[in-house]
Amino acid sequence: MSFFVLCLTTLASFGALFLIAKFIGHKQIAQLDFFDYITGITIGSIAAEMATELEEPWKPLTAMVIYGGITLLVSVITNKSPRSRKYLNGTPTILMDHGKLYRENLKKARLDLSEFMVMCRQQGYFDLTSIQTAVFEYNGKLTILPVSCKRPVTPNDMNLLPEQELLFTELIMDGRILEDNLKRMGLDLTWLNKQLKQRHINSPQDVFLALCDRNLKFVIYEKSHDEN
Repeated sequence: MSFFVLCLTTLASFGALFLIAKFIGHKQIAQLDFFDYITGITIGSIAAEMATELEEPWKPLTAMVIYGGITLLVSVITNKSPRSRKYLNGTPTILMDHGKLYRENLKKARLDLSEFMVMCRQQGYFDLTSIQTAVFEYNGKLTILPVSCKRPVTPNDMNLLPEQELLFTELIMDGRILEDNLKRMGLDLTWLNKQLKQRHINSPQDVFLALCDRNLKFVIYEKSHDEN
């Protein structure tokens, strides 16, 4: 009986954690700030406790709901009052500007020079003279504005007007036709089969990935022979 109750509380904690994470939003996963980090650890810890709490599982469940509610409330406050973000999330810190490194700001961001250099190299800046401004954001990421003469050339610099690229939609994934995507593009199986035959492909099962944009630009990646 206790094993059955353990299974139920484990499933309940998983379901509650999933719903709270969906309710809070994707930022919890994709981009953690200081408050999200604390909330994520706490809710995860409570969920683990709930999974093994056989006598009164409603207590950790209640705590999870309260933490989720607080997180949502803080999110609403920061959206309604930009000034509050300064106290809850912190503010961006300029680490380098016009060729000058700010030692005090590095200390404030709790970064040493080695860590700063690593973050620069991770973004492709091995020469600090190529950096105009480096800003340490409140989410722990480094944003870099390159020196104008060192940044990549853009079509606008060369007075070119390239055609706007469009988003591609997946039509075939791992040999399976995505009929909903096909209909959304205003296409049908007849059109798709014609495209495959033009490329000497007998079956969609031979296709690893097929993409198409609104201009009907069709891109296809076949399966390698050792995958069949």
